[in-house]
Amino acid sequence: MAMVCRGTANRRLEAAKLFVICAADSIERSNAKAFSLFRINEAGESRPFAIMVIRTHADNYIGYVNSCPHQGVWLNFGEGNFFTRDRAFLKCGRHGSVFEIDSGLCIDGPCKNRSLEPIALAVIDGEVCLCGVELEESGHPDPFDDGDDTMEIMIHPE
Repeated sequence: MAMVCRGTANRRLEAAKLFVICAADSIERSNAKAFSLFRINEAGESRPFAIMVIRTHADNYIGYVNSCPHQGVWLNFGEGNFFTRDRAFLKCGRHGSVFEIDSGLCIDGPCKNRSLEPIALAVIDGEVCLCGVELEESGHPDPFDDGDDTMEIMIHPE
């Protein structure tokens, strides 16, 4: 669902679209959730856009593109977890790079001193919204859907 908010940049009023990602309470405190979206690029084409939304213990929401700066794999690659064992940092599941949660800065690992790409989030009326990114709203068809909307009936002989 898209909404429009107004903000100022360079002293002029600009409209930015907001896209509802999830209910804010669907992510537990001190946890994160991955989302596979599709964004519209400069050429108007739909491209995969993997993001992660983190809900901190202090009840703040932080978002990043779910891509390690080292090799571009999802941070939750492998075990499906975003965090170090003590949950104090984000961790790449492939090569073990460790990132600060609040800044996205890599403090240890192959991409040390590089950062995760932040995304702008807003919590509005209990929903986490993505700001400033044009998303495809129609969704993608199920690759297993044959397009036939007729009811399937299977008869089992007794």
